[in-house]
Amino acid sequence: MKKLDAIQSDPASSQTALKAPNLLLLALEGRAPLEFAASLFATPLLKQETNGDGHPVLVLPGLLAHDALTAYLRQYLKRSGYNAYGWEQGINFGPRDGVLDACIARVRELQSKHERKVSLIGWSLGGIYAREIAKALPDSVRQVITLGSPFAGHPTANNVWRLYEKASGKKAVDQTQISELKRTPPVPTTSIFSRTDGIVSWQCCVEQEGEQVENIEVRGSHTGMVVNPMVHHAITDRLAQPEGAWQRFDRRQHRGQSSFFKPWLYLDPQRA
Repeated sequence: MKKLDAIQSDPASSQTALKAPNLLLLALEGRAPLEFAASLFATPLLKQETNGDGHPVLVLPGLLAHDALTAYLRQYLKRSGYNAYGWEQGINFGPRDGVLDACIARVRELQSKHERKVSLIGWSLGGIYAREIAKALPDSVRQVITLGSPFAGHPTANNVWRLYEKASGKKAVDQTQISELKRTPPVPTTSIFSRTDGIVSWQCCVEQEGEQVENIEVRGSHTGMVVNPMVHHAITDRLAQPEGAWQRFDRRQHRGQSSFFKPWLYLDPQRA
């Protein structure tokens, strides 16, 4: 298996050879209910993990998903001290005309309401939106967190690209768009991914790490990202970073203190 730094240093050769996750990984997407059960079990511990500063957080759903599927994550964020909101555009049928403009208007609305920058969390295709919103509104976005979002690889290196074309009415392969999607947003950016993702190739979800850019690897499925307790913990850790003083995720510690999530739960994304 390629190391992450090798993939990042030679994206052309590594990404063109990528294929969609195999049938075994696709079948393992059935783990999502178990991830939800684990999250319920971890709720008492997660409550001890953060005391949010109340800034607004916009959660964007994945392809053919709805705000209802991100409701549990948003409730968790509210309990953690943040003002979490859904995108309020119904089912995500892909980037149809007007969708991104409506997202941008939603961010401006939340920024005006709270008089604070907005953090964006995007699940799968929603993460692609989040990145593009941040590029359009860098002065309005505090940070971007993507969950299994395939922004870096070939658009057919997943198991839903044909579904994407049917739902959105757009071609998956657009060379100009591919190049733009790979461009990193000009704000702190975190990509949360799983090497056992059964929907998209995990290599498509990793960023070229930098001063304000990082990758966090979790164990879990693609469809379970929004109910996975490891993802929840990582998200609140990222949201708790003071504005203007963002620091990289430490998988062994939690804001300077040992976390109940043992270091082995967060694997080293740079490993072979």
